[in-house]
Amino acid sequence: MEKQNKGAIFKNENKSNEKHPDYRGKINWGGTEIEVSMWVNKSKEGKSYFSVSLQEPYKKMENSSDKMRNAPLELDDDLPF
Repeated sequence: MEKQNKGAIFKNENKSNEKHPDYRGKINWGGTEIEVSMWVNKSKEGKSYFSVSLQEPYKKMENSSDKMRNAPLELDDDLPF
């Protein structure tokens, strides 16, 4: 997302249960990318409205076993042997 303070929201074609958002997208707010999730709801009066959630983009964490495999070996020089 290149343009500051702009974004796009699309219908969530992968929604598989009611808790998943109806619409998803990303915006650029002051140079920071933000993920947007939106649900279509109805008020007590029957008026439709959007419920909105903003969050930092999901970043896949490295596998902890991969981290351990690539970690430098630390030796304890205080061992007597």
